[in-house]
Amino acid sequence: MVSQIQPPTQPEVIYPDSDGQPVANNTIQFGWIVEIKQNLDWLFADDPNVFVAGDLFWYPVEGRNKIVNAPDVMVVLGRPKGDRLCYQQWKEEGIAPQVVFEILSPSNTQTEMDKKLLFYDRYGVEEYYIYDPEKNNLRGWLRSEDGLDVIPQMEDWVSPLLKIRFVPSSEGLQLLYRPDGERFLTYTEISRNAEQERQRAELAEQARRDAIPRLLQMNLTIEQIAQALGLSVEEVRTLAQE
Repeated sequence: MVSQIQPPTQPEVIYPDSDGQPVANNTIQFGWIVEIKQNLDWLFADDPNVFVAGDLFWYPVEGRNKIVNAPDVMVVLGRPKGDRLCYQQWKEEGIAPQVVFEILSPSNTQTEMDKKLLFYDRYGVEEYYIYDPEKNNLRGWLRSEDGLDVIPQMEDWVSPLLKIRFVPSSEGLQLLYRPDGERFLTYTEISRNAEQERQRAELAEQARRDAIPRLLQMNLTIEQIAQALGLSVEEVRTLAQE
């Protein structure tokens, strides 16, 4: 009896979602990453097929977990929103991030940035932007038939894919404008708005809590109160017992 020798199984390829390094090296870099990422989230909030991510590992080639980069901000047109541990391109219909932003910190070397440019050129990025907050310097590249070419004039440049306008200023805080002319919010404004939204949510929650006893005294049923306040029956019962 002849038995067949089974070929050895291939080990599973692991695609790490972190390298243990911080998202940003300083508060200035972090502020710009948040500003660009958050404003792009708002800009495409109504489009379910635009995925925006910050500091997310991008693996363009299946089985090659050493080929990876983590753009400070990337935009993928044509892929659904949703959480991901990393961006594995072969699981995303082969669609590469079309727009990438990098925010420089003093620790970035020219060699490092040259490697990033080569990576983005090789794996299909359509628009690539680098901003140096310390020098208030903005550079950009746009894909042509020959790959990523330098954009010679960035002032008042309009992104072909995002439709946002780049308006560098001496203050360095007016980098991006929305297509409708409204400027992007700064990191400080985003933080302030988030705090205001949190306070509004707390007030709204307290108002619902306060309304339940009054509505019960008016002989409304638990079900009617739940419908009136936009809560579940279980939530109303829990709050009524507090």
